[in-house]
Amino acid sequence: MKLNELSDNPGAMKTRKRVGRGIGSGKGKTAGRGVKGQKARTGVAIKGFEGGQMPLHRRLPKRGFTNIFRKQYAEVSLDRIEQALEAGRLDASQPINAETLKAAGVIRRAKEGVRILGGSGGNAAVRSGLTFDVAGASGPAKVAIEQGGGTIRVSVPARAEQTTEAGA
Repeated sequence: MKLNELSDNPGAMKTRKRVGRGIGSGKGKTAGRGVKGQKARTGVAIKGFEGGQMPLHRRLPKRGFTNIFRKQYAEVSLDRIEQALEAGRLDASQPINAETLKAAGVIRRAKEGVRILGGSGGNAAVRSGLTFDVAGASGPAKVAIEQGGGTIRVSVPARAEQTTEAGA
């Protein structure tokens, strides 16, 4: 075998379509694009256009809104916290907050606070003596923590006050 005898498998390389090379090629003149107009040019972007009829997305009524002041919490279930405690990544004697959860690898980032959710199995109680210092907790999570003899302190981050100057 020589270098000049090397070739790819048959059918592995598809020959490209050569357009605009005369009428005899079958893809000459308009190069398979039809005739004049917007669609014969590159960069056509007319999604949703219905020939002048009011498009469907404009016929339908508007619904709802996006709350720009919504808080994004990092949500953690009690099951994940129990797994981290059993693996020795969390210390039960220390308060469990965003920093300790991040250091243990339970959450990637704290976002605007940590919110504790109840376990998936409907567990009655968590390990005794746990102290939580988080931005929020669901009802079942609060019940499970208190049944286990733990305490939970929900501290909502202070909201920035907006000052308005009247008559200035």
